[in-house]
Amino acid sequence: MSDKVKPKNDGGSEPISERGRAYPSISKVPHLTVEERIARGKAARAEVPRSAHGVFEPAATRSDPIALLHEQDQTRVQDLVPIRYGRMLVSPFTFYRGAALVMAADLAATPTSGLRVQLCGDAHLSNFGVFASPERRLMFDANDFDETTPGPWEWDVKRLAASFDIAARNNGYTDAERREIVLTCARGYRTAMATFATMSSLQVWYAHLNIEEQLKRLAAKLDPTRFKALKKNLAKARARDSVQAFTKLTRKDGGEPRIVSDPPLIVPMEELLPEGKDLDQVTDELMGVIRSYRKTLETDRRHLLEEYRFVQIARKVVGVGSVGTRSWIILLLGRDGGDPLFLQAKEAGESVLERFVGKSAFTNHGQRVVAGQRLMQANSDIFLGWQRVTGITDGVSRDFYIRQLKDMKGSADAEAMIPSGMAQYSRLCAWTLARAHARSGDRIAIASYLGKSDVFDRAIADFSACYAEQNERDYQVLTAAVKKGAIEVETGL
Repeated sequence: MSDKVKPKNDGGSEPISERGRAYPSISKVPHLTVEERIARGKAARAEVPRSAHGVFEPAATRSDPIALLHEQDQTRVQDLVPIRYGRMLVSPFTFYRGAALVMAADLAATPTSGLRVQLCGDAHLSNFGVFASPERRLMFDANDFDETTPGPWEWDVKRLAASFDIAARNNGYTDAERREIVLTCARGYRTAMATFATMSSLQVWYAHLNIEEQLKRLAAKLDPTRFKALKKNLAKARARDSVQAFTKLTRKDGGEPRIVSDPPLIVPMEELLPEGKDLDQVTDELMGVIRSYRKTLETDRRHLLEEYRFVQIARKVVGVGSVGTRSWIILLLGRDGGDPLFLQAKEAGESVLERFVGKSAFTNHGQRVVAGQRLMQANSDIFLGWQRVTGITDGVSRDFYIRQLKDMKGSADAEAMIPSGMAQYSRLCAWTLARAHARSGDRIAIASYLGKSDVFDRAIADFSACYAEQNERDYQVLTAAVKKGAIEVETGL
């Protein structure tokens, strides 16, 4: 154990390649007893005290945050980069959402217990929310895995907890209210991990948060007006699917639905083609991509996807930190014009964590995202897959992961929360993160490390307060650069 992160996965498993997949060598996975795993956690605590997580001081050699952001700009669609900065400029919280690389660099200098899990990599509060399970039930889970890779479990916890402190500051909460929210978050993670440590492996694997069950619990804690608003938001989430997206994003043209152009946010492929490129040829190439992507799905999902025919593809700007990376929406139709399916193909580059924890075992970053998502989520989208694609407009090979564009997705509006509501939400996110870590890491050792006292909780609250101040300073650096004209921004989009 040490405060330095080792790239090698716990257990010394070495991935082997088989048709592009990476699997651990089962013979090299250790199977420790419960007692040995408890001792492992206590030994880690002796070497890296829980209180050590409460310290954050910018390193003397800390990289300039704007330089790190510019570094990411190099591989992005250049005419979309100003939109990214415009969205980050809205508030310190939106800056935080877009600055995952900045925080990863900071976390790399902090102490870690040496216990590794599959990291979300960008576990801020807006990357949790509701979506539909394959059984069409609303589930609550993490929903963004662009940066997922194995690493120290503490990094996800700190990014989540700090996001609540920053969002609470943005809402004007008092110091005491902010600290209580973050303490609730850290406590929620610690107590959830303690519970998972007592469960069987299958019980952990099947654990999930059912929204209907959570609603029953919240009904007794929220006043009728806020409870009614919550149910209304969930009803909106249930309505977000391919049919809703179809109604919003398309119009009929010559009897065939077409994606409505709304540049620069939505631009159909035919408007992006370089001169001399034939649209029919491009369509044939895209069909080949979809056929290849099908191979990454389970056989039953392949059969379902084959029910649909390709209609059109368009570039769509999404998120905050993702703006400028290539994201496409693909319209397909099933039995008739009223049976749409919208897929989203999102570019997957190197995780911002890889330079600090070691290269991914996967040669395809789309596969890295899919593998991490399937490992961490209780239920994943039935069309979740990956593909490597040669750019039609520039000939550059890039990795993508593919999923449904919308499938009853919804996320909480942090700005509309009251302090008690944000505390409850932090507990849900923390439980969900602990469940994801318990699936991939040594839950017994982590629970042993965390212990039963609130030492870790208080340390995380201290860290979050310090990091929120650092994030504010970084945000001001961006603001100053924009005022000087050093960074071009587009706002109002």
